[in-house]
Amino acid sequence: MTYDYSSIGFYTFDCLARPVTAIPPGGHTYFVDDITMAVSGAAGAAAVVAAKYGLSVLAVGGIGDDLMGKWVIERLGHFGIDTSMMQLCPGAGTSSSIVTTRPDGQRPALHMRGATGAFEIAAADIDKVLDARIVHIGGTGLMNRMDGAPSFALMAEAKRRGCITTLDVFAADRKDMANVAGLLPNTDYFIPSIEEAQALSGLSDKADIGKFFVDLGVGCIVMTMGADGAYYHHRDGSCFQMPAFGIDVVCTCGCGDAFNAGFATGLVKGMNPEDCVRLGQASSALNATGLGSQAGVTDFPAALDFIARTQPKIAAPSIARAV
Repeated sequence: MTYDYSSIGFYTFDCLARPVTAIPPGGHTYFVDDITMAVSGAAGAAAVVAAKYGLSVLAVGGIGDDLMGKWVIERLGHFGIDTSMMQLCPGAGTSSSIVTTRPDGQRPALHMRGATGAFEIAAADIDKVLDARIVHIGGTGLMNRMDGAPSFALMAEAKRRGCITTLDVFAADRKDMANVAGLLPNTDYFIPSIEEAQALSGLSDKADIGKFFVDLGVGCIVMTMGADGAYYHHRDGSCFQMPAFGIDVVCTCGCGDAFNAGFATGLVKGMNPEDCVRLGQASSALNATGLGSQAGVTDFPAALDFIARTQPKIAAPSIARAV
């Protein structure tokens, strides 16, 4: 296959400031310490981290004919990402966010949906889009033209061709369940946050959530849980919780997306499930040490070194194996 990773969906231009504790009243100005820009989104940030780890990456999404779109393409190209499947969407601006990062790393944002809701994959482009070891859809719930039947057909075709398929969502709500459920039978790894999984399923316990999604047809669900680490629940009955790494958090923007890319990199490199999740956790932790998506992520050797020298928040993962 031509690519290791085809990252489809939500690409956004982010402008981030830190620390932000309040919005100035009236026309006043508050001063901040740092301002930066980043390519973010459930497909965009994952694409960049995967490229930093040495994977060959195809970006598939939409941009507008504006300065933000030009910068997104330039930035993706800086990391060697193939942007030939990034569509210019007439009449739509590039999906963009103003991110107000709090001192504790939380990041309330103002977001314009833009071209993420306007792009679509033509039949003539399917061969190229699916010419990858891993096909990732990131941002289900935001892709107006691709959500539903087009995504269902795309994921089914990816599985027919023997691709590994991964799925992430955006700020899921119960109303998004139909979009997600139609993808699950052809999804190998569903990787939401636990908050998104709870909202979609209506359940609270991670084991119950895992069973709920496996019963809907997914091969495995991996839930990111912030400071509580990540939970892996496979249809073969194996499950485990991996602890988070102890770090000083700067910004949590893009942490879940970095996890997606780290986990996918582990799959490409033939790692076992525990090591794939551990690499995902390390990628998320490194992401959080800088301002903006991927800021703290450098390359694959640095991620392995981080794993070797950084203590998790608890002594060891809790693992349950299928009998």
